[in-house]
Amino acid sequence: MSPTSLVPPAPNESAVTDHLNHTDSAQSVECSAVDTAPLETAPLDAAPLDAAPSQLVAETLVAPQLTIEDRVRASRASSVRVVGENNPALTTMYESYSPRQLRWDNIDWPVVGWLVLMHAGAIAAPFFFTWTALGVFLVMHWLTGSIGICLAYHRCLSHRSLRLRQPFRFLCTLCGVLSGEGSPLFWTATHRLHHQRSDHEGDPHSPFDGQWWSHIAWLFVRRSPEAKAMVMRRYVPDLIKDPMLQFFERYYGLILIGSGAFFFGIGYLAGGLDWYTGLSVMLWGLCLRMTLVYHGTWFVNSATHLWGYRNYDTRDASKNLWWVAIFAYGEGWHNNHHAHPNVAPAGHKWWEFDITWWSIKALRAIGMAYDIDDRIPQNRSAAEGC
Repeated sequence: MSPTSLVPPAPNESAVTDHLNHTDSAQSVECSAVDTAPLETAPLDAAPLDAAPSQLVAETLVAPQLTIEDRVRASRASSVRVVGENNPALTTMYESYSPRQLRWDNIDWPVVGWLVLMHAGAIAAPFFFTWTALGVFLVMHWLTGSIGICLAYHRCLSHRSLRLRQPFRFLCTLCGVLSGEGSPLFWTATHRLHHQRSDHEGDPHSPFDGQWWSHIAWLFVRRSPEAKAMVMRRYVPDLIKDPMLQFFERYYGLILIGSGAFFFGIGYLAGGLDWYTGLSVMLWGLCLRMTLVYHGTWFVNSATHLWGYRNYDTRDASKNLWWVAIFAYGEGWHNNHHAHPNVAPAGHKWWEFDITWWSIKALRAIGMAYDIDDRIPQNRSAAEGC
Protein backbone atom coordinates (compact mmCIF):
# COMPACT_ATOMS: atom_id res chain seq x y z
CA MET A 1 0.00 0.00 0.00
CA SER A 2 1.17 3.52 -0.79
CA PRO A 3 0.32 6.67 1.13
CA THR A 4 1.35 9.71 -0.87
CA SER A 5 0.92 13.48 -1.07
CA LEU A 6 0.22 13.78 2.64
CA VAL A 7 0.50 17.55 2.84
CA PRO A 8 -2.80 19.43 2.68
CA PRO A 9 -2.16 22.22 0.08
CA ALA A 10 -3.93 21.59 -3.20
CA PRO A 11 -1.75 20.36 -6.09
CA ASN A 12 -0.40 22.71 -8.73
CA GLU A 13 -3.31 23.55 -11.02
CA SER A 14 -1.41 23.38 -14.31
CA ALA A 15 0.14 20.02 -13.44
CA VAL A 16 -3.28 18.67 -12.49
CA THR A 17 -4.78 19.91 -15.74
CA ASP A 18 -1.97 18.37 -17.78
CA HIS A 19 -2.29 14.87 -16.36
CA LEU A 20 -6.08 14.89 -16.05
CA ASN A 21 -6.43 15.69 -19.75
CA HIS A 22 -4.34 12.73 -20.88
CA THR A 23 -6.30 10.38 -23.14
CA ASP A 24 -4.78 6.92 -22.59
CA SER A 25 -7.23 4.01 -22.29
CA ALA A 26 -7.52 1.66 -19.32
CA GLN A 27 -4.92 -1.08 -19.04
CA SER A 28 -4.19 -3.96 -16.72
CA VAL A 29 -1.54 -2.99 -14.19
CA GLU A 30 -1.49 -5.73 -11.61
CA CYS A 31 1.75 -7.70 -11.82
CA SER A 32 3.33 -6.81 -15.15
CA ALA A 33 6.13 -4.46 -16.04
CA VAL A 34 6.96 -2.26 -18.99
CA ASP A 35 10.71 -1.93 -18.79
CA THR A 36 11.32 -2.40 -22.49
CA ALA A 37 8.50 -0.24 -23.87
CA PRO A 38 8.31 3.52 -24.62
CA LEU A 39 7.28 5.53 -21.59
CA GLU A 40 4.24 7.31 -23.01
CA THR A 41 2.74 4.62 -25.24
CA ALA A 42 3.40 1.26 -23.61
CA PRO A 43 0.44 -0.83 -22.43
CA LEU A 44 0.75 -1.52 -18.74
CA ASP A 45 0.71 -5.27 -19.25
CA ALA A 46 3.44 -5.25 -21.89
CA ALA A 47 6.01 -7.57 -20.35
CA PRO A 48 6.77 -9.44 -17.11
CA LEU A 49 9.23 -7.82 -14.75
CA ASP A 50 11.90 -10.48 -15.02
CA ALA A 51 11.87 -10.78 -18.80
CA ALA A 52 15.57 -9.93 -18.71
CA PRO A 53 18.22 -11.33 -21.07
CA SER A 54 20.14 -12.88 -18.22
CA GLN A 55 20.47 -16.65 -17.99
CA LEU A 56 22.30 -16.29 -14.70
CA VAL A 57 19.37 -14.47 -13.12
CA ALA A 58 16.86 -16.89 -14.63
CA GLU A 59 18.72 -19.76 -12.99
CA THR A 60 19.00 -17.88 -9.70
CA LEU A 61 15.27 -17.24 -9.54
CA VAL A 62 14.49 -20.95 -9.48
CA ALA A 63 17.42 -22.12 -7.36
CA PRO A 64 15.76 -24.08 -4.52
CA GLN A 65 18.62 -23.53 -2.06
CA LEU A 66 18.19 -19.75 -2.09
CA THR A 67 15.75 -17.84 0.09
CA ILE A 68 13.16 -15.58 -1.48
CA GLU A 69 15.24 -12.61 -0.27
CA ASP A 70 18.33 -13.92 -2.14
CA ARG A 71 16.30 -14.46 -5.28
CA VAL A 72 14.82 -10.96 -5.12
CA ARG A 73 18.27 -9.42 -4.67
CA ALA A 74 19.54 -11.24 -7.77
CA SER A 75 16.52 -10.16 -9.78
CA ARG A 76 16.89 -6.55 -8.59
CA ALA A 77 20.46 -6.44 -9.88
CA SER A 78 19.33 -7.65 -13.29
CA SER A 79 16.30 -5.38 -13.57
CA VAL A 80 18.44 -2.28 -12.88
CA ARG A 81 20.67 -3.06 -15.84
CA VAL A 82 17.81 -3.87 -18.20
CA VAL A 83 15.83 -0.73 -17.37
CA GLY A 84 18.84 1.49 -17.92
CA GLU A 85 19.73 -0.12 -21.22
CA ASN A 86 16.28 -0.18 -22.77
CA ASN A 87 14.42 2.88 -21.53
CA PRO A 88 16.21 5.86 -19.98
CA ALA A 89 12.88 7.61 -19.37
CA LEU A 90 11.77 4.76 -17.12
CA THR A 91 15.05 4.98 -15.26
CA THR A 92 14.33 8.65 -14.57
CA MET A 93 10.87 7.84 -13.25
CA TYR A 94 12.10 5.00 -11.04
CA GLU A 95 15.00 7.12 -9.79
CA SER A 96 12.54 9.65 -8.37
CA TYR A 97 11.55 6.91 -5.89
CA SER A 98 15.11 5.91 -5.05
CA PRO A 99 16.65 6.35 -1.56
CA ARG A 100 19.43 8.18 -3.36
CA GLN A 101 17.03 11.11 -3.69
CA LEU A 102 16.73 11.50 0.09
CA ARG A 103 19.10 14.46 0.53
CA TRP A 104 18.90 17.61 2.65
CA ASP A 105 18.46 19.71 -0.48
CA ASN A 106 15.62 17.46 -1.69
CA ILE A 107 13.42 17.11 1.41
CA ASP A 108 9.68 17.70 1.01
CA TRP A 109 9.43 19.95 4.07
CA PRO A 110 5.65 20.49 3.88
CA VAL A 111 5.14 16.71 4.07
CA VAL A 112 7.64 16.39 6.92
CA GLY A 113 5.98 19.30 8.72
CA TRP A 114 2.51 17.79 8.33
CA LEU A 115 3.67 14.43 9.68
CA VAL A 116 5.42 16.07 12.63
CA LEU A 117 2.25 18.06 13.38
CA MET A 118 0.02 14.96 13.27
CA HIS A 119 2.39 12.96 15.48
CA ALA A 120 2.67 15.83 17.96
CA GLY A 121 -1.11 16.04 18.12
CA ALA A 122 -1.28 12.27 18.64
CA ILE A 123 1.11 12.53 21.61
CA ALA A 124 -0.98 15.35 23.08
CA ALA A 125 -4.32 13.57 22.60
CA PRO A 126 -4.27 11.44 25.80
CA PHE A 127 -3.93 14.63 27.84
CA PHE A 128 -7.20 15.93 26.36
CA PHE A 129 -9.38 12.86 26.78
CA THR A 130 -13.18 12.93 26.52
CA TRP A 131 -15.57 10.10 25.80
CA THR A 132 -16.93 12.01 22.82
CA ALA A 133 -13.43 12.21 21.35
CA LEU A 134 -12.87 8.48 21.86
CA GLY A 135 -16.11 7.68 20.03
CA VAL A 136 -15.19 9.94 17.11
CA PHE A 137 -11.72 8.38 17.01
CA LEU A 138 -13.03 4.81 16.80
CA VAL A 139 -15.60 5.58 14.10
CA MET A 140 -13.20 7.64 11.99
CA HIS A 141 -10.36 5.13 12.32
CA TRP A 142 -12.60 2.46 10.81
CA LEU A 143 -14.13 4.74 8.18
CA THR A 144 -10.81 6.13 6.93
CA GLY A 145 -8.58 3.09 7.48
CA SER A 146 -10.88 0.28 6.37
CA ILE A 147 -13.56 1.86 4.18
CA GLY A 148 -11.48 4.70 2.74
CA ILE A 149 -8.04 3.19 2.21
CA CYS A 150 -8.55 -0.59 2.14
CA LEU A 151 -11.90 -0.76 0.36
CA ALA A 152 -12.07 2.37 -1.83
CA TYR A 153 -8.48 3.38 -2.63
CA HIS A 154 -6.94 -0.08 -2.59
CA ARG A 155 -9.36 -2.78 -3.64
CA CYS A 156 -11.80 -0.70 -5.71
CA LEU A 157 -9.65 1.96 -7.44
CA SER A 158 -6.19 0.39 -7.52
CA HIS A 159 -7.12 -3.21 -8.33
CA ARG A 160 -10.71 -3.04 -9.55
CA SER A 161 -11.63 -6.00 -7.35
CA LEU A 162 -15.14 -4.57 -7.04
CA ARG A 163 -17.28 -1.70 -8.24
CA LEU A 164 -19.39 0.62 -6.11
CA ARG A 165 -22.67 2.33 -6.89
CA GLN A 166 -23.35 5.94 -6.01
CA PRO A 167 -23.58 7.46 -3.48
CA PHE A 168 -21.32 4.86 -1.82
CA ARG A 169 -18.57 5.33 -4.40
CA PHE A 170 -18.38 9.01 -3.49
CA LEU A 171 -18.68 8.44 0.26
CA CYS A 172 -16.10 5.64 0.41
CA THR A 173 -13.62 7.64 -1.67
CA LEU A 174 -14.23 10.66 0.57
CA CYS A 175 -13.27 8.49 3.54
CA GLY A 176 -10.00 7.74 1.73
CA VAL A 177 -9.36 11.46 1.25
CA LEU A 178 -10.00 12.07 4.95
CA SER A 179 -7.32 9.50 5.81
CA GLY A 180 -4.74 12.09 4.77
CA GLU A 181 -2.76 9.53 2.75
CA GLY A 182 -3.07 11.45 -0.51
CA SER A 183 -5.45 12.11 -3.36
CA PRO A 184 -7.12 9.01 -4.81
CA LEU A 185 -5.49 9.34 -8.23
CA PHE A 186 -1.92 9.73 -7.03
CA TRP A 187 -2.33 7.12 -4.28
CA THR A 188 -3.60 4.65 -6.87
CA ALA A 189 -0.85 5.46 -9.37
CA THR A 190 1.87 4.99 -6.75
CA HIS A 191 0.34 1.74 -5.55
CA ARG A 192 0.12 0.31 -9.06
CA LEU A 193 3.78 1.22 -9.56
CA HIS A 194 4.55 -0.64 -6.33
CA HIS A 195 2.89 -3.81 -7.60
CA GLN A 196 4.61 -3.63 -10.95
CA ARG A 197 8.07 -3.16 -9.41
CA SER A 198 7.52 -4.83 -6.04
CA ASP A 199 10.86 -5.25 -4.20
CA HIS A 200 12.74 -4.30 -7.36
CA GLU A 201 14.32 -1.10 -8.60
CA GLY A 202 11.55 1.48 -8.92
CA ASP A 203 9.42 0.16 -6.06
CA PRO A 204 8.53 3.31 -4.09
CA HIS A 205 8.87 1.61 -0.70
CA SER A 206 10.74 -1.68 -0.57
CA PRO A 207 12.53 -2.85 2.61
CA PHE A 208 15.34 -3.97 0.31
CA ASP A 209 16.15 -0.25 0.16
CA GLY A 210 16.03 0.00 3.96
CA GLN A 211 13.44 -0.79 6.62
CA TRP A 212 12.89 2.82 7.68
CA TRP A 213 12.84 3.86 4.03
CA SER A 214 9.97 1.49 3.30
CA HIS A 215 8.06 2.49 6.43
CA ILE A 216 8.19 6.29 6.30
CA ALA A 217 11.35 7.88 4.88
CA TRP A 218 10.30 7.43 1.24
CA LEU A 219 7.62 10.06 1.87
CA PHE A 220 10.22 12.69 2.71
CA VAL A 221 11.57 13.00 -0.84
CA ARG A 222 10.46 16.02 -2.86
CA ARG A 223 9.25 14.93 -6.30
CA SER A 224 8.73 17.38 -9.12
CA PRO A 225 5.29 18.02 -10.65
CA GLU A 226 6.67 16.54 -13.88
CA ALA A 227 7.66 13.29 -12.15
CA LYS A 228 4.25 13.04 -10.49
CA ALA A 229 2.46 13.72 -13.77
CA MET A 230 4.58 11.02 -15.46
CA VAL A 231 3.50 8.44 -12.87
CA MET A 232 -0.13 9.55 -13.24
CA ARG A 233 -0.11 9.28 -17.04
CA ARG A 234 1.44 5.86 -16.94
CA TYR A 235 -0.43 4.18 -14.12
CA VAL A 236 -3.95 5.62 -13.94
CA PRO A 237 -4.99 6.25 -17.57
CA ASP A 238 -8.29 4.51 -16.79
CA LEU A 239 -9.14 6.92 -13.96
CA ILE A 240 -7.81 10.39 -14.75
CA LYS A 241 -10.92 11.50 -16.66
CA ASP A 242 -13.31 10.46 -13.88
CA PRO A 243 -15.09 13.70 -12.78
CA MET A 244 -15.44 12.58 -9.17
CA LEU A 245 -11.75 11.75 -8.90
CA GLN A 246 -10.83 15.03 -10.60
CA PHE A 247 -12.87 16.82 -7.93
CA PHE A 248 -11.01 15.08 -5.11
CA GLU A 249 -7.68 15.70 -6.83
CA ARG A 250 -8.38 19.41 -7.07
CA TYR A 251 -9.83 19.94 -3.58
CA TYR A 252 -7.94 17.32 -1.59
CA GLY A 253 -6.02 19.85 0.49
CA LEU A 254 -9.05 21.96 1.28
CA ILE A 255 -11.06 18.92 2.34
CA LEU A 256 -8.28 17.74 4.62
CA ILE A 257 -7.82 21.10 6.33
CA GLY A 258 -11.58 21.58 6.55
CA SER A 259 -11.91 18.25 8.33
CA GLY A 260 -9.80 19.55 11.21
CA ALA A 261 -12.10 22.55 11.63
CA PHE A 262 -15.09 20.20 11.36
CA PHE A 263 -13.86 17.96 14.18
CA PHE A 264 -13.17 20.95 16.41
CA GLY A 265 -16.68 22.30 15.68
CA ILE A 266 -18.33 18.96 16.44
CA GLY A 267 -16.58 18.76 19.79
CA TYR A 268 -17.23 22.40 20.58
CA LEU A 269 -20.97 21.97 20.03
CA ALA A 270 -21.16 18.54 21.68
CA GLY A 271 -19.46 19.94 24.75
CA GLY A 272 -21.92 22.81 25.08
CA LEU A 273 -19.72 25.43 23.41
CA ASP A 274 -16.66 24.13 25.25
CA TRP A 275 -13.27 24.71 23.58
CA TYR A 276 -11.67 21.86 25.59
CA THR A 277 -14.05 19.28 24.11
CA GLY A 278 -13.53 20.83 20.69
CA LEU A 279 -9.76 20.49 21.00
CA SER A 280 -10.15 16.96 22.38
CA VAL A 281 -12.23 15.79 19.42
CA MET A 282 -9.82 17.40 16.96
CA LEU A 283 -6.75 15.79 18.56
CA TRP A 284 -8.38 12.35 18.76
CA GLY A 285 -10.48 12.46 15.59
CA LEU A 286 -7.79 13.99 13.38
CA CYS A 287 -4.26 13.74 14.78
CA LEU A 288 -4.26 10.46 16.73
CA ARG A 289 -6.60 8.72 14.30
CA MET A 290 -4.61 9.85 11.26
CA THR A 291 -1.27 8.89 12.81
CA LEU A 292 -2.43 5.36 13.64
CA VAL A 293 -3.98 4.87 10.20
CA TYR A 294 -0.71 6.08 8.66
CA HIS A 295 1.32 3.51 10.55
CA GLY A 296 -1.17 0.76 9.76
CA THR A 297 -0.62 1.41 6.06
CA TRP A 298 3.13 1.85 6.51
CA PHE A 299 3.45 -1.49 8.30
CA VAL A 300 1.96 -3.12 5.22
CA ASN A 301 4.71 -1.50 3.15
CA SER A 302 7.50 -2.48 5.52
CA ALA A 303 6.71 -5.30 7.97
CA THR A 304 4.81 -7.56 5.55
CA HIS A 305 7.83 -7.64 3.23
CA LEU A 306 10.08 -8.64 6.14
CA TRP A 307 8.29 -11.09 8.44
CA GLY A 308 5.55 -13.70 8.19
CA TYR A 309 4.64 -16.72 6.12
CA ARG A 310 3.87 -17.24 2.44
CA ASN A 311 0.89 -19.03 0.92
CA TYR A 312 2.03 -18.31 -2.65
CA ASP A 313 5.26 -18.29 -4.63
CA THR A 314 5.57 -14.69 -5.81
CA ARG A 315 8.50 -12.88 -7.42
CA ASP A 316 8.73 -10.49 -4.46
CA ALA A 317 9.25 -11.03 -0.72
CA SER A 318 5.66 -10.29 0.34
CA LYS A 319 4.45 -12.21 3.40
CA ASN A 320 1.34 -12.69 5.54
CA LEU A 321 1.58 -11.14 9.02
CA TRP A 322 -1.30 -11.55 11.46
CA TRP A 323 -0.75 -8.47 13.63
CA VAL A 324 -0.62 -6.18 10.60
CA ALA A 325 -3.87 -7.77 9.44
CA ILE A 326 -5.42 -6.64 12.74
CA PHE A 327 -3.89 -3.16 12.61
CA ALA A 328 -4.72 -2.59 8.92
CA TYR A 329 -8.18 -4.16 8.60
CA GLY A 330 -7.11 -7.27 6.69
CA GLU A 331 -4.29 -5.85 4.57
CA GLY A 332 -1.66 -7.81 6.50
CA TRP A 333 -2.34 -10.92 4.38
CA HIS A 334 0.04 -9.31 1.93
CA ASN A 335 1.48 -12.34 0.19
CA ASN A 336 -2.06 -13.41 -0.68
CA HIS A 337 -2.70 -9.99 -2.14
CA HIS A 338 0.52 -9.76 -4.14
CA ALA A 339 -0.06 -13.21 -5.59
CA HIS A 340 -3.64 -12.39 -6.65
CA PRO A 341 -4.13 -8.60 -6.60
CA ASN A 342 -7.57 -8.64 -8.25
CA VAL A 343 -9.14 -10.90 -5.62
CA ALA A 344 -11.29 -8.84 -3.24
CA PRO A 345 -10.82 -10.96 -0.06
CA ALA A 346 -7.31 -10.56 1.37
CA GLY A 347 -7.63 -13.60 3.63
CA HIS A 348 -7.44 -16.87 1.69
CA LYS A 349 -7.41 -19.33 4.63
CA TRP A 350 -10.27 -19.77 7.06
CA TRP A 351 -8.26 -18.21 9.91
CA GLU A 352 -7.13 -15.19 7.88
CA PHE A 353 -9.79 -12.71 9.02
CA ASP A 354 -10.40 -9.68 6.84
CA ILE A 355 -12.60 -6.96 8.32
CA THR A 356 -12.69 -4.99 5.08
CA TRP A 357 -14.02 -8.03 3.23
CA TRP A 358 -16.92 -8.14 5.70
CA SER A 359 -17.80 -4.58 4.70
CA ILE A 360 -17.63 -5.48 1.02
CA LYS A 361 -20.03 -8.37 1.59
CA ALA A 362 -22.38 -6.04 3.47
CA LEU A 363 -22.36 -3.57 0.57
CA ARG A 364 -23.03 -6.41 -1.85
CA ALA A 365 -25.97 -7.54 0.26
CA ILE A 366 -27.64 -4.14 -0.14
CA GLY A 367 -26.76 -3.89 -3.83
CA MET A 368 -24.13 -1.15 -3.51
CA ALA A 369 -21.12 -3.31 -4.47
CA TYR A 370 -21.01 -5.48 -7.59
CA ASP A 371 -18.61 -7.14 -10.06
CA ILE A 372 -16.74 -8.52 -7.04
CA ASP A 373 -13.86 -10.91 -7.71
CA ASP A 374 -14.14 -13.29 -4.77
CA ARG A 375 -12.47 -16.37 -6.25
CA ILE A 376 -10.04 -17.89 -3.72
CA PRO A 377 -7.09 -19.67 -5.47
CA GLN A 378 -6.60 -23.33 -4.61
CA ASN A 379 -2.82 -23.76 -5.12
CA ARG A 380 0.48 -22.02 -4.43
CA SER A 381 0.78 -20.53 -7.89
CA ALA A 382 0.58 -16.77 -8.16
CA ALA A 383 -1.23 -15.01 -10.98
CA GLU A 384 0.83 -14.64 -14.16
CA GLY A 385 3.64 -12.11 -13.70
CA CYS A 386 3.17 -11.91 -9.91
